Amino acid sequence: MHLLYVDESGEASDATQKYFVLAGVCVFERMTHWVAKSMDDVASKIYLGSPEKIEFHGSPMRSGKGIWRQISPRVRELLIIEALTVGILRQPARVRIFACAVEKEALKGRDPVHACFEQLVRCFDLFLLRCHRVHDDSQRGLMLFDESGAEHRLQALARDFKQNGHSYGKTRNFAEVPVFLDSRATRLIQLADLVAHSIFRKLEHCDARFWNVIRDRIDSFVLLDSKD
Repeated sequence: MHLLYVDESGEASDATQKYFVLAGVCVFERMTHWVAKSMDDVASKIYLGSPEKIEFHGSPMRSGKGIWRQISPRVRELLIIEALTVGILRQPARVRIFACAVEKEALKGRDPVHACFEQLVRCFDLFLLRCHRVHDDSQRGLMLFDESGAEHRLQALARDFKQNGHSYGKTRNFAEVPVFLDSRATRLIQLADLVAHSIFRKLEHCDARFWNVIRDRIDSFVLLDSKD
């Protein structure tokens, strides 16, 4: 099974922010242990003995909140880059990124979360179909999200996309509706957070430091703006 770990960056309802991002890291089920272990190894450099006490989240790492306040800005930046590198670039090519970013003003009242989720579902479903048709890899997919207030809403949308379709058709290759996890319990959700943060920083602040690390592993990236 192909697992897509998903998180967001930016606030959908914040009028001061131009963009909202939903991004995911796709990992084959037998690879999750090795991706998580590689990030544990990075965490061990920060907190010896109990790497699980370290959570990788883009915004607090960049701004120096909580435990990250004790670490210099330059080291925090290097740790984000290292986590992205070992979690994605040093993994086999089957670890890939899917993302959707929306320019909220261009949506003309549409919900950014709905728009991004629809596109992400579509791209992941097409990827699973491609695996079946091109590579004879008939695996199902499952989306795993960080726990949030949108849990029931996204599950309802996923069921509706499967039964009634979305703007581009119906989903056909998912094993189940999205699953919601506590990010403290899984490095893969934390990795998705870093990916979403990297894309948000590139679009919202023209800061490509982290984007440049991950850009070559993007399988599908959708940007919805006034031209679309």
